[in-house]
Amino acid sequence: MGEYSGAFVAFDVAKTKHAVAVAESGRAGDIRFVGEIENAPTAVARTIKKLAARYGRLHVCYEAGPTGYGLYRQIRELGHDCMVIAPALIPQRPGERVKTNRRDSLTLARLHRAGELTGVWVPDAKHEAIRDLVRAREAVGDDLRRKRQQLLSFLLRHGRLYTTGRDHWTQAHRRWLARQSFEHPGQQIVFQEGIDAIDDAARRLRRVDEQLASIVPSWSMAPVVEAYQAMRGASFLVAVTFAAEIGDVGRFDTPRQLMAFLGLVPAERSTGNTVRRTGLTLAGNRRARRVLIEAAWTYRFPARVSEALRVRLEGLPKTVRDIAWKAQIRLCARYRRLSAAGKKLPVIVAAIAREIAAFLWAIGREVVPT
Repeated sequence: MGEYSGAFVAFDVAKTKHAVAVAESGRAGDIRFVGEIENAPTAVARTIKKLAARYGRLHVCYEAGPTGYGLYRQIRELGHDCMVIAPALIPQRPGERVKTNRRDSLTLARLHRAGELTGVWVPDAKHEAIRDLVRAREAVGDDLRRKRQQLLSFLLRHGRLYTTGRDHWTQAHRRWLARQSFEHPGQQIVFQEGIDAIDDAARRLRRVDEQLASIVPSWSMAPVVEAYQAMRGASFLVAVTFAAEIGDVGRFDTPRQLMAFLGLVPAERSTGNTVRRTGLTLAGNRRARRVLIEAAWTYRFPARVSEALRVRLEGLPKTVRDIAWKAQIRLCARYRRLSAAGKKLPVIVAAIAREIAAFLWAIGREVVPT
């Protein structure tokens, strides 16, 4: 790490107050606790200007969390460096048991000066807005699944099993539900309230899907989202979720870095000549990892271009289409090979998802955001 002038400032952020510490430049520089300030832009600006008057240029850091990126953007606008820290990658001292805001801020300032902190990628305001919408859509979808499962569990407790069809929530299943009735008024109310809750959640999901479909085309990442959909299994929702959570894949020098960021590489515990690899690290962005796992299941079938995929391929650059077809040939064969070797399904799907990430990395580097 190169030498910096100025000082290293750490915020231990919280809902109402931030703890602030500063480490002076140089290995022998003092590290001191500044104090606690209100979580308000005026208080932050006052503190930053006071420290800048004494130390010059500041190099600020704070942990990523529920307070978002407002502090980052404010500090950058004030003309100072700022890093948002990945909490899971902060070095921990063995046996450390005392944790206070003061100690945390002092530790962050010391580690920041030593160059031992890892920053996260910070989206711009528009990208963050799309990400918020995508995450809201995920929450609505989860809510709908929970309500459906609650109703099915209620029916199962009372011996009502749908056996005339294979899938739930089809038109045939809805007709079967309409024929159900219960003798006790209390149970009939529970059943009807469950049906109404499901209908309300389904309408909310449709509204959010419509809003997402109307807003994404005006987003700078829209060409990338369109290109991602050349991949088999990469529906619009999968593509927009991956783009919103990962951003520009150009910030990863190699696909291996992207795989590691997504937690799709095995953990390793090595001692001496013994190398032991365990399960996936499952670090990084769980939402992007989840949609890749969902996409991976589609490769259990032979490679082909379906009508839905053919429509998505129209108008895309030939290099993108070639990458997607190469991916399909390779991944379908790999799925069959791993299955024939007796690998467990979760292992197969994780392996396919890992390679999907590599192909999306290649596609993302072929298309420039607007």
